[in-house]
Amino acid sequence: MKITGVELRRIGLPLVAPFETSFGAQTHRDILLLRVVTADSEGWGECVAMSEPVYSPEYVDGAADVLRRFLLPAVAAAGPITAPLIAEVLAPYHGHPMAKAALEAAVLDAQLKAAGVSFGDYLGAVKPSVPAGVSVGIMPSVDVLLEAVGGYLSEGYVRIKLKIKPGWDLEPVRAVRERFGDDLILQVDANTAYEVGDARHLAQLDAFNLALIEQPLPEDDLRGHAELARMMSTPICLDESITSARSAADAIAMGATSVINVKPGRVGGYLEARRVHDVCAANGVAVWCGGMLETGIGRAANVALAALPGFTLPGDTSASNRYYARDVTTPFVLERGHVTVPTGPGLGVDIDRDWLDEITTGVEWVAFS
Repeated sequence: MKITGVELRRIGLPLVAPFETSFGAQTHRDILLLRVVTADSEGWGECVAMSEPVYSPEYVDGAADVLRRFLLPAVAAAGPITAPLIAEVLAPYHGHPMAKAALEAAVLDAQLKAAGVSFGDYLGAVKPSVPAGVSVGIMPSVDVLLEAVGGYLSEGYVRIKLKIKPGWDLEPVRAVRERFGDDLILQVDANTAYEVGDARHLAQLDAFNLALIEQPLPEDDLRGHAELARMMSTPICLDESITSARSAADAIAMGATSVINVKPGRVGGYLEARRVHDVCAANGVAVWCGGMLETGIGRAANVALAALPGFTLPGDTSASNRYYARDVTTPFVLERGHVTVPTGPGLGVDIDRDWLDEITTGVEWVAFS
């Protein structure tokens, strides 16, 4: 497949409500989209880097810069290419998995559209729809939290994930469990907010029958997570620590995790995400698909990934209206607690071009000779 050029498009989208985690609050997203154009088709990818390097070292301005200066020229120099070769071509450039993932996704979308194959079929999806969980940010009060959780449950979400941090953990978790009962699939996500010295405190969460606690310790502390796993009955799930299939295998071998959150942007793309899934399946470790407040472009690919057989837990594959009043694609909707896997060629979603143009803050065209 010969690429004629790539469009770097920045858009700004407000969130329907502030979303707060242990590393700060978001009220809107500054998003980098990639459109890969070939002689036969075009493909879209979404970079999930945040505006600031707080979740990972990447940030949206940096992602745009490394694409413009290094990654796109490398792909252009490679000549005709397919998505599986993208990682190999970009391997000399260390890091930047979110930028690489967006480029790989756009190339794969274009490739699959030309071939008339859906993302789900290409990745190995086995389910027509996937169960949807919802991530609930840190709230101003427990009462506000309970109201929000009640609203999401009334919409049909089958799993609730609470963001926690020191000072906002035991009380909100206890309140949600008491209000909504033991049958609720409930998990918590700390986004690296604790240290291994907090193990005794975190062990008190065992009383609430949680599905898992996600990334309680810093991403480079696998030994600490293994120690915490020995002290808690609640399963330890890793997110930020998992950057590749190799790192997933290492974490499993160390006993640092028994569940893994797979985020394609964090591991460098959907093809590496599938390899993480395969490693976990081979080791009997459950996986689920995490989210980064994606628009319908990234959400379409996530939903397809979450339909693979090893994804046995509800993911952060929420409906579009969880985050955006108007999405950039045909919106994803919740139906009986599930989101439908697109079946059209490529990502299988239609771009709302008028809305996209309205919210665009900048466009740059990089031509391939």
